[in-house]
Amino acid sequence: MTGVDLLTVGEALVSLRSAGPLTVGGPLTPYLAGAESNVSIGVARLGHRAAFAGRVSADELGLFLLRQLRAEGVDVGHVVRDPDRPAGLMFLERRTADLTRVIYQRAGSAGSALTVDDLRPALAAGTHVLHLTGITPALSDSARAATEWAAGTAARSGALVCLDVNYRSRLWSRDAARAVLTPLAGHAAVVVASHDELDLLGDHGADEPTVVAGLLDRGVSTVLVKLGGDGARAYTREGRVETAAVPVTAVDTVGAGDAFTAGYLSGHLDGLDLAGRLRRAVTLGAFAVAGHGDWEALPRRDELALLDGRQSGSTVR
Repeated sequence: MTGVDLLTVGEALVSLRSAGPLTVGGPLTPYLAGAESNVSIGVARLGHRAAFAGRVSADELGLFLLRQLRAEGVDVGHVVRDPDRPAGLMFLERRTADLTRVIYQRAGSAGSALTVDDLRPALAAGTHVLHLTGITPALSDSARAATEWAAGTAARSGALVCLDVNYRSRLWSRDAARAVLTPLAGHAAVVVASHDELDLLGDHGADEPTVVAGLLDRGVSTVLVKLGGDGARAYTREGRVETAAVPVTAVDTVGAGDAFTAGYLSGHLDGLDLAGRLRRAVTLGAFAVAGHGDWEALPRRDELALLDGRQSGSTVR
């Protein structure tokens, strides 16, 4: 198959970060954010060919998003610039040392206007892996239709489709998410969810073994369950594999799940076995939580071993 190693589809956001409560004012610094763009950057930093497709505003904020993605080696050749809609905004308010509150202003944004036609060129160019999240179909009817079309088209072409639930309660209810994500998962080979998101992929109230069994019966090859500081587990038809988290001092958990997914997909592209893919996934998750920002702390390939066998507070000389 020609094309890129990884294609992600979704909304890139301008993230404005505050060091304290927004109500008291203070400086706000813009950053690139968005679950799908985070994954594309994580994969690109490890040397894979990654592309991002979606819509951005045609103003300076849209140019800022494209510049950030290009600087990280992500192909944005199939991004559509929308002259009529603004960039989506996300405010991150640091309320305490270990609690960050997120406020969205993305209704009517360029990214929410995503259509099937926007994605046709990117899918036609080919990709080995298509990564989607449950965020994009929550943005609008057209974005939901585009996500469903992309998943079905990529699966029929032989690409590996990865779906990360990434539930956002401020975008839709659990019942609305379940009605969309349960059938969408039928196109996926890899499904990623936190332990408290799994019931969005099956009957309401179903426990983890029941949901996993249902997904595997429907053709999903691997179900990944993120457990935060307790690591992760993976289910396949051959059984279950578990791995512990890499111990680090956590300073910012935003983006950790996206880093986990980027690590897993990188391992897949490198041909690692399931245990190796999980190990790389939790390693990238550790890098993400040990540094500030959604993606800024993610490693290059030659940095993957930095956390192996290190001592707390150690210095590499």
